[in-house]
Amino acid sequence: MRRYKSNKTIVSVLILISITSLISCNKISSQRISANDFYSELIDDNSSIIIDVRTPEEFSKGHLRNALNINWFDDNFESQVEILNKDRPVFIYCLSGGRSAKALDKISKMGFKNSYELDGGILEWRKNNYPESKIKVDLEKSLSVNEFRELITSDKLVMVDYFAKWCAPCKVMEPFLDDLSVEYSDKIELVRIDYDQNLPLVKSLGVQGLPVIQLYYNNQLLWYKDGFTDRNTIESQIKKHL
Repeated sequence: MRRYKSNKTIVSVLILISITSLISCNKISSQRISANDFYSELIDDNSSIIIDVRTPEEFSKGHLRNALNINWFDDNFESQVEILNKDRPVFIYCLSGGRSAKALDKISKMGFKNSYELDGGILEWRKNNYPESKIKVDLEKSLSVNEFRELITSDKLVMVDYFAKWCAPCKVMEPFLDDLSVEYSDKIELVRIDYDQNLPLVKSLGVQGLPVIQLYYNNQLLWYKDGFTDRNTIESQIKKHL
């Protein structure tokens, strides 16, 4: 009888240890850190996700290198964040800390395991003279409407991808768009339009939110989709129009 109780106790302890370990492994960690710590964490780290939650106008005037721009005020803020890898560390900032504090709370509840907010925002970053990037635009190299028409006038199906380096959904979609262009290389052509470098063109075409995917055949628009679109949806449209 004593031996049975002893074995039962051991089993109970092992179960408790397992549960504790499981909770520990899935622990959500979020915290506000200083500009110095923020910089130290990012300087040699290429695996982290950096999110600037300011408006696109603010972002264009200066931002952290490799930052994605997901505007806190956008109605689709949560859906844009949702597609990111929750296992990778996330570093968030805004101008002074108001929006990033709310964003930190939001993404922590969404299940991101390690998230950090820049205390004092980019204003504090600038006080410490840490490096910034700006969007460099050379409008002389921007595609004209006529040049764009030449690209979409083809006897192949033309898939046009409007993207920006700071666009989170664009980053997620890029690999499978490349895969599709290779898989269907004899039937489709992939044309990428950098939004920032082709502002006159995209405005004249009425392209606003990003990402945007279009399918053309011989200068005729067959399909248009804005926002994040999964591979299966795009591939089904390719097959439909081949």
